[in-house]
Amino acid sequence: MDETPVQQMPHPHIYVERTLALIKPDVIDKADEIEDIILRSGFTILQKRKLQLSPEQCSDFYAEQYGKLFFPSLTAFMSSGPIMALVLARDNCIASWKALIGPANVSKARETHPYCLRAKYGTSDLRNAVHGSDSFSAMEREIKFLFPTSVIEPVPKGEIAKDYLSRFVNPTLLTGLTELCKWKPEDPFSWLADWLIENNPNKPRVRDVRSTEDTD
Repeated sequence: MDETPVQQMPHPHIYVERTLALIKPDVIDKADEIEDIILRSGFTILQKRKLQLSPEQCSDFYAEQYGKLFFPSLTAFMSSGPIMALVLARDNCIASWKALIGPANVSKARETHPYCLRAKYGTSDLRNAVHGSDSFSAMEREIKFLFPTSVIEPVPKGEIAKDYLSRFVNPTLLTGLTELCKWKPEDPFSWLADWLIENNPNKPRVRDVRSTEDTD
């Protein structure tokens, strides 16, 4: 399958969190419409590919559901036609995407979240239109499964996060606050923000955003 670069957003841009989204076989004909909703909801599409999974690949992807009564129906449905896999990015991306797609139970989605994607496009608990990663660890595994060459940088936690702040953030912030006290600008918040951008010794990596789509 050929890969074609797709520009989704002006670049460069810095992303802080990603998630995996799937447009399922039952609504693949609505993929363009759903992608438009995704972009208008503040997400950026970093990568995408259209593909059809085998039953074995579906079993591996949904391995955590193995043994449940619906597992055979789920793998049969997800391998019944093409899907669209997308890597999305934005602040608080995992939770924001889960909120946009709504509950997995379509009847509940229509009652409690009538404007979510599953309420709009889903027809049953199995054919509920879209998928989203449940957690950071699930996102890592799922993106690696469908986009094996993706590089996902770890998010520091606990003592590692404290050590990172102590070594790389606090010294610069302290210097900036000292300069702030010295200059006493009228708008201290904007002044400090501009100063931190200008004097950041640990500038984040800026990505040249390019997405790929697999076509038959």
